[in-house]
Amino acid sequence: MSLASEFKEFAVKGNMIDMAVGIVIGAAFGKVVSSLVADILMPPLGLLIGEISFAKLAVRIGTNVAGKPVMLTYGMFIQAIIDFILIALAIFFLVKVINRVKRPAPAPAAAPPPPTKSEALLGEIRDLLAKR
Repeated sequence: MSLASEFKEFAVKGNMIDMAVGIVIGAAFGKVVSSLVADILMPPLGLLIGEISFAKLAVRIGTNVAGKPVMLTYGMFIQAIIDFILIALAIFFLVKVINRVKRPAPAPAAAPPPPTKSEALLGEIRDLLAKR
């Protein structure tokens, strides 16, 4: 089987199409969550901690050759961490729901097998000893 025919078989099976759809939806979902964090969650959080915009949190670490300040923008990093945590939580719950839907219903518990002859005899001996 040639490399071209193997690739064609792989692409036609749907694996590649499923992966492409997942990547596109994931990218769009990431943008939605980033907007949620930047535009909805961070402004009230900034108000709660003293009207601070996380996007503007930075520390000056020096100046470049042109004399412009070089800033370490840790606020953007905090915002990216919150983005990541929210995306991870959303995906976790989505996978959890999908797995619950896909999981087959548990089979009814089978009745235990009847005791063997030796187990039955031992049970009778136990009962006789308990009567004494």
